[in-house]
Amino acid sequence: MSHTESTSYKNQNSVLIPMVILTLLFFILGFVTWLNGPLIPFFELACELTESQAYFVAFAFYIAYFVMAIPSSWVIEKVGYKNGVSLGLIVIALGAFMFYPAAETRTFLFFLVALFVMGTGLAILQTAANPYVVVIGPRESAAARISILGVANKLAGFIAPLALTALVLSNMKEYTAEKIAALDSIAKTRALDLLALQLQTPYIYMGIAILVLALLIRLSPLPEIDLDEDGSVSNQGLLKQMINACKHPQLVLGVITLILYVAAEVIAGDTIGKFGKQLGVYGSNGDFYLKLTSFTMTAMVIGYILGITLIPKYVSQVNALKASGLLGIVLVLLIVFISPTISIQIPLIPALPLVVILVALLGLANALCWPAIWPLALQDLGGYTKIAGAILIMGIIGGAIFPLFYGFWAESINLANEAKGITATAKSGNQIAYLMLLPAYIMILFFAIKGHKYRSWCR
Repeated sequence: MSHTESTSYKNQNSVLIPMVILTLLFFILGFVTWLNGPLIPFFELACELTESQAYFVAFAFYIAYFVMAIPSSWVIEKVGYKNGVSLGLIVIALGAFMFYPAAETRTFLFFLVALFVMGTGLAILQTAANPYVVVIGPRESAAARISILGVANKLAGFIAPLALTALVLSNMKEYTAEKIAALDSIAKTRALDLLALQLQTPYIYMGIAILVLALLIRLSPLPEIDLDEDGSVSNQGLLKQMINACKHPQLVLGVITLILYVAAEVIAGDTIGKFGKQLGVYGSNGDFYLKLTSFTMTAMVIGYILGITLIPKYVSQVNALKASGLLGIVLVLLIVFISPTISIQIPLIPALPLVVILVALLGLANALCWPAIWPLALQDLGGYTKIAGAILIMGIIGGAIFPLFYGFWAESINLANEAKGITATAKSGNQIAYLMLLPAYIMILFFAIKGHKYRSWCR
């Protein structure tokens, strides 16, 4: 697409069609991603894992972004953005189909491989889709466009745990750790096998639906985009592109910020169920803690709606990012220092500990970080936008590493408390470990105030 065509494209109502397609894609992306939260306590039981081992669910999924981001950029350079989107969906579907043999054998390693394959597909999809959102319209409203996709993504994140709980995990009260432990070895193995097999049907259906979507995308009017019109960048090798792109401070600081932000988002979404279970949030069916990820996603949807409404007419994306950092700092301090015995009764749902509600509200602090960080980090990169997008995608490694740190830290504190005979009403390691998010929100605030303005390392 030439520069003239690209400019014309931005000024036409045809921007609406790509936005509709991208919104659907980000809904699928969110649905697949936010199934991980309820899967963590599920695998902990079904595969007989420790708490820290269970967080390898997040590690296997998100490490794929880091490993496959640059290869994804190379693939997209060869096949184009539109074909890259379709290819990403096909790989996601392949990962979903791999859940069938993994559940058949109840082997945690097989599940992790399936999650890695799904993460690979999402890395391709993200690398192809995110630059679309930035370039198909005015840059100053990019955060608002990304917020629209964020609503779809987090709405899917709200639905996914509820759907998985209803279709697969609704009988978790029959498979509590206490009941499983009381069974003899043969009955225990059979019960856990039956529990794992419940994942087969929904993941097969999900894989089929994603394959159909891949075909529809291939036939859709989604246009090809060209971010390197004179070929000056694409003629360079990938390593040289990466080195030259990293000469831009706004990109490097943006990647660091994104790593820490993704860590905060994943920990807020994927640990709240385990934390709620520890504090006795079971509900009448014994599975309410599995639905708590939906509360974090609801807070994020509210944040995205505020972004769509306010950015850029009333609030700049920079100021929105500043507010996100400040809110995150306040919430983390409250989560760590407030008593876990304080509960709040919300109509129609079980009484919830205030700390659990505060963890869910981290979703509000996180909502506008991704849509604000991306355009600020990619600003003024020209032909390096494509490789810079891939480098930013690598920043999703924060969602792989930091949940493991959280799990190990929480587990070590809990074991120490247990050895000392500290009562369950005291602050648990799970609560104290949220303190690791404080540096993340401080970095987000710094990037919003100053980091995104740097254009040279020599200041």
